[in-house]
Amino acid sequence: MATEILVPVLGESITEATLGEWLKQPGEPVAADEPVASLETDKVSVEVPAPVAGVMGAHAVAVGDTVNVGALIGTIEAGSGAAAPAPAAATPAPAPAAAAQQAPAAPAAEPAGEAAAALSPAVRRAVLEHGVDPATITGTGKDGRITKEDVIAAASSKPAAAPAAAPAPAATTAAPASTGGRKEERVRMTRLRQTVARRLKDAQNTAALLTTFNDVDMTAVIEARAKYKDLFEKKHGVRLGFMGFFVKAATMALKDIPAVNAQIDGDEIVYHDYADISVAVSAPQGLVVPVIRDADQMSVAQVEKTIGDFGKRAKDGTLKMEEMKGGTFTISNGGVFGSLMSTPIINPPQSAVLGLHRIEDRPVVRDGQIVIRPMMYLALSYDHRLIDGREAVTFLVALKNAIEDPTRLLIDL
Repeated sequence: MATEILVPVLGESITEATLGEWLKQPGEPVAADEPVASLETDKVSVEVPAPVAGVMGAHAVAVGDTVNVGALIGTIEAGSGAAAPAPAAATPAPAPAAAAQQAPAAPAAEPAGEAAAALSPAVRRAVLEHGVDPATITGTGKDGRITKEDVIAAASSKPAAAPAAAPAPAATTAAPASTGGRKEERVRMTRLRQTVARRLKDAQNTAALLTTFNDVDMTAVIEARAKYKDLFEKKHGVRLGFMGFFVKAATMALKDIPAVNAQIDGDEIVYHDYADISVAVSAPQGLVVPVIRDADQMSVAQVEKTIGDFGKRAKDGTLKMEEMKGGTFTISNGGVFGSLMSTPIINPPQSAVLGLHRIEDRPVVRDGQIVIRPMMYLALSYDHRLIDGREAVTFLVALKNAIEDPTRLLIDL
């Protein structure tokens, strides 16, 4: 007798999701509570566990379909699965000669085999774009699954032997028809990307966005990090990064300039006496923004541990819905990707976002002398309906002073 697999409750106010990928194919053995599918909601990916042990039955919906909470997406059949073949095996494989004849006509053939079956649409696309064999990639995602970053890393480390295959002197005359062509591919936007697109456009349409810049000398923070990073990691079990300094400096500046930590609700302004800092974290399906609750009450070590945990679970796809909600102020670090300067967009209903950028040696004047210092551009984008230019500049100066003299973080100046 078959047991139904239903879409679980996804969180408050979330009634539907998109089937991102099937983790189990028909005929494969399944243990109780083992993930069989991944659903994409507006904020995070949610895995659907098997209600019972048995054999994966038929898929009731396909990848990319929208499903409602409580909907049937598949079944679990009774049995161990040892002798249950996958439905795909019932289709006879083409004869070797026929397969060979079809090869020249498939210039963009998708990765085949069991490795391809376990790939999400985004990873499959990356495999096709970079021409990497998924069977040769070691997955770093949950349960060893391959992520988009794994594909990119494998492509960058692949020997540069591919160009030699292009000029094929002994190739048949039919080969040139598949080379040098212009190709297009249509990939459905994930639910997360659709939500991000809608929210960012809503922010532009609603808020009076303005960005103010400043720069900060990172010398003191770099020296402090170099001096104490080994002792810090030994004591706290986490690496000392730059985000811990910036989060603490930001929470201090928010206390001085409360409007930057506030939000507009109708015709009222809501001020917060706490600082819940949203931090942008890279995940396989895109950027997600989990929230560090009460960051103003945390030490640098606690902040670094929280961010490290967010980063790991974002990569594994195990962030929870409630961890993405709320937030009074956002910090986005584009510098890790090499960004020199940007104008970030606020994360509604928040009123401001701080953009960090790459550290770059630049000539600056100190005590009348031109010297080289590691400098970083800071960008504060804010809703000008609530935050005046004076407040934005004052916030950035307070942040700059704290980073250039980290002692201020200890004595709350």
